[in-house]
Amino acid sequence: MTDIYTVSLVDLLPESLKQDSDARALAEALTPAFQEISAQIPLITFLATLDEQPEEVVDLLAWQAHVDFYEPDLPLEQKRQLVREASLWHRRKGTPWAVEQVVSIVFPGAKVAEWFEYGGQPGYFRVETEQTLAANADLARLVRLINATKRRSAWLENVTVKRTINAGQFYGGAIAEYHKTEIYPVAFEMPDLRATHSFGGVLSTEARTTIYPEVK
Repeated sequence: MTDIYTVSLVDLLPESLKQDSDARALAEALTPAFQEISAQIPLITFLATLDEQPEEVVDLLAWQAHVDFYEPDLPLEQKRQLVREASLWHRRKGTPWAVEQVVSIVFPGAKVAEWFEYGGQPGYFRVETEQTLAANADLARLVRLINATKRRSAWLENVTVKRTINAGQFYGGAIAEYHKTEIYPVAFEMPDLRATHSFGGVLSTEARTTIYPEVK
């Protein structure tokens, strides 16, 4: 079956021109260029083929979609996700949900807690993440993402970097018992001796680092 991607221009010529050597030669010469253009048609639906788009196209789509929290040095997959969700975030921009969703793309698993959830001051919120902030640039990026998404009446109180450390600590001990028997020249029976005392315990520790957003 012939389609727009494989058709030859010669097949589209009327019978009268098919007999013309010049017209036929021209159609054959133009066919590869025509098929190359046809192959690009699916790429016009950018969002549907976002995972196949090169990085320069994704950058242009981010500009077109007004992704305020977009940064050129982000990994390509994160860029694609930001572009893919941009329309939804614009509709819900300023909500804690939007802040959490945007931050989670760059720092997976990040959570937003509003002031009334932890007993803070009205209008403030916190962001908690288990991701590693290896450099000041990571913290600065996190704060920029938050500020670009939050509402103006909400204030970032701090960023909590959570680390959970499972450390088992065990304790043991032994108890020795003895029984003294004085033997006289009469029949006797030795009593049974048993020591079955044991002790154990497990200690779990959790470390939290709080970073305050004094980032320029």
